[in-house]
Amino acid sequence: MVSWNDFEQQAPELAALARERFDATGLALLGTLRRDGWPRISPIEYTFWDGELVFGGIWQSKKFLDIARDNRVTIHSATTNKNGQEGDAKLYARLAPLAQDREEAYWQHIFELMDWRPSGPAHVYTTDITSAAYIRFGDDGIMRWLTWPGNDWRSRKAE
Repeated sequence: MVSWNDFEQQAPELAALARERFDATGLALLGTLRRDGWPRISPIEYTFWDGELVFGGIWQSKKFLDIARDNRVTIHSATTNKNGQEGDAKLYARLAPLAQDREEAYWQHIFELMDWRPSGPAHVYTTDITSAAYIRFGDDGIMRWLTWPGNDWRSRKAE
């Protein structure tokens, strides 16, 4: 598992493509596992801060209760069309609570970005990435994808 900063160093092309897709909408889709084992998909805001991909959210919200039980997640870029030509980024990761001694600096960062601070407790998690992928479809009908670990482009004719 690696931090965002380590991921950028180990897979710079894939990290750049993923960040481009996430930043295109400012939103990610977070896949968690509910208590009954069914998947939950939730929109979530994120920030890149201090070499980390960080997620914050409402205290005791369902997605964060899921993470407290099982910290394995899928993070997917928001898709805005059906042709796949804009590309999709996917991260598979484990989320870990932000260290308490870093919280004030994180909230200062959020305040500077959004002119907002939570009035009570909130969840803040950093991302330990285990694997990642980027996929896009070309005008030529060819599907191309890049994965990490591995960092090699592959392609095939879309069916």
